[in-house]
Amino acid sequence: MSDSAGDHATGDNRNGSAGAPTDGDGTRAVRAGLPAPVKHEPTLPGPVFAAHFHLPGDPTGPYTYGRDENPTWTLLERAIGELEAPAEDGAQTLVFASGMAAISSVLFSQLRAGDTVVLPGDGYQALPLVRAQLEAYGIEVRTAPTGGDAQLDVLDGARLLWIESPSNPGLDVCDIRRLVEAAHAQGALVAVDNTLATPLGQRPLELGADFSVASGTKQLTGHGDILLGYVTGRDAETMATVRRWRKIVGAIPGPMEAWLAHRSIATLQLRVDRQNASALTLAEALRGRPEVTGLRYPGLPDDPSHEIAARQMRRFGCVVSFTLPTRARADRFLGALRLVDDATSFGGVRSTAERRGRWGGDAVPEGFIRLSVGAEDPVDLVADVLRALEASAD
Repeated sequence: MSDSAGDHATGDNRNGSAGAPTDGDGTRAVRAGLPAPVKHEPTLPGPVFAAHFHLPGDPTGPYTYGRDENPTWTLLERAIGELEAPAEDGAQTLVFASGMAAISSVLFSQLRAGDTVVLPGDGYQALPLVRAQLEAYGIEVRTAPTGGDAQLDVLDGARLLWIESPSNPGLDVCDIRRLVEAAHAQGALVAVDNTLATPLGQRPLELGADFSVASGTKQLTGHGDILLGYVTGRDAETMATVRRWRKIVGAIPGPMEAWLAHRSIATLQLRVDRQNASALTLAEALRGRPEVTGLRYPGLPDDPSHEIAARQMRRFGCVVSFTLPTRARADRFLGALRLVDDATSFGGVRSTAERRGRWGGDAVPEGFIRLSVGAEDPVDLVADVLRALEASAD
């Protein structure tokens, strides 16, 4: 560990001056989490590989053991905090080994036997697995769709409300402020899965939520080569319980993954703006196609979620979803694509698409396609998708 990492990567990961609220998104992304400059030291210190640290005497200071803290995590946590909550002086961020590790840390650290949690019925595919585990621990789980703010109807008596907006893979949007106000009025905590939006598209804490949770595997890091998750929260006491859960479970990222993630964040605004603009271009090109039904993209003016999304989102994401007439047609379409990889996940610089029903966990038609728009030239990408649609016709 270099002296600069030890001196400047302190255990306090509150938002720093590098992420002042007056900074633009590009400036904030490029500068997020950087330590104070030290002569002859790199602007972003390399990953710190350490299971333990020199610790004579009483165990004081930020770094004692590698499962608890690491200077490379600290810089990344500071960077994410500056993006997720630039105006929240007390906000804290914790990074995890994956998005599911981050999701689990909030749910299992905040809920006890006898509590009630409200989950989205149309959320991420792994949520049914989480539901089964929560119920095994004696926690009541209620579900309702994201669209139409339907979770309000099952909120009574809940300890925690879990929101996923936009939802994955259906891209429905709910009024986060409205749901937060209703939940807080009856003493419930609110967590928002911000994976699809990214901090540049939506800041849940500014909308009133207690936690913003996301998979950093997706567009935050954007290259499809890192598994990562994070939790940002404004309350020190509740974040302490999340931190304790991370310590108990040991769901920690490696220092190399954390360093790569921090490096990748520098290009976040460039990637997001390119991918979001291309996603809208592609969605517009798919409108009116006779074989395409159920087209969804919150940035389309006629999308059912656009009005709400425009009020609470600054960018609409890189994912477009639609349905082709049959499973066979969808498979032929995916096979005919040249610039789009047939792969799961989303948010990477290389476009990906998949027939989401192949996993069996999402309530979608057999021909449902989730397409993640990458950073290719939009003209080339649109041409490839339209050509594949033609080639896949019966």
